[in-house]
Amino acid sequence: MESFGELLKKRRSMRKFTNEELSQDEVVTLLKAALMAPSSKRSNSWQFVVVDEKEKLEKLSHCKAQGGQFLAEAPLAIVVLGDPLASDVWIEDASIASILLQLQAEDIGLGSCWIQVRERFAASGVPADEVVRDILDIPLQMQVLSIIAIGHKGMERKPFDEEHLLWEKIHVNKFGGQ
Repeated sequence: MESFGELLKKRRSMRKFTNEELSQDEVVTLLKAALMAPSSKRSNSWQFVVVDEKEKLEKLSHCKAQGGQFLAEAPLAIVVLGDPLASDVWIEDASIASILLQLQAEDIGLGSCWIQVRERFAASGVPADEVVRDILDIPLQMQVLSIIAIGHKGMERKPFDEEHLLWEKIHVNKFGGQ
């Protein structure tokens, strides 16, 4: 494994994948990372739906008006859910699990992209989470946060350039100027 700093620089959103399927070992490695995600008071308020059926991936790619169409070409999607009855910070817990999935994907040489579902809408105006819920038979208690598209990288992306770090977004001891 390379350094964590190098992993952060290399992880870039990937919206183009090859047709190569993921191995069972790769999928298990990804799911282990998700299940190791920290959660508030160890509530484990997250749950995951693994989707590899092309027909379902195609349907899910239309869950929101923009930004999800590439999902139809991904070999795998992991839908990240949260249970508000298990934790009042399910959004944070599910967000941490989502990014850990992406970092694990990069660590094993795969590409990934976060598709925001919560608070987004399909072209028809229907909330994106309702579309996902209907496709995957998700119970009403569970809330859909994101879909993580994962696959073998279909293009190269340059690592993040540290020259573009927004140091002006960092504040010391108080917000604002000197």
